[in-house]
Amino acid sequence: MDRKIPVLFKEKKECCGCTACYAICSQMAISMIEDEEGFEYPQIDEKKCIKCYQCLKVCPFKET
Repeated sequence: MDRKIPVLFKEKKECCGCTACYAICSQMAISMIEDEEGFEYPQIDEKKCIKCYQCLKVCPFKET
């Protein structure tokens, strides 16, 4: 089974910008990118991501 790149959020309201996903990523595949309003949201570098899904597991907005 080929795992897909995790989807951290589809809409900005699904992310609180806590940086938990950024902090847990052992591959440094997640960057926090500032939007036009000055809030930071995670962005995954698909070339670095090993699809371990730790970012989804640590997210306070995702149900485990």
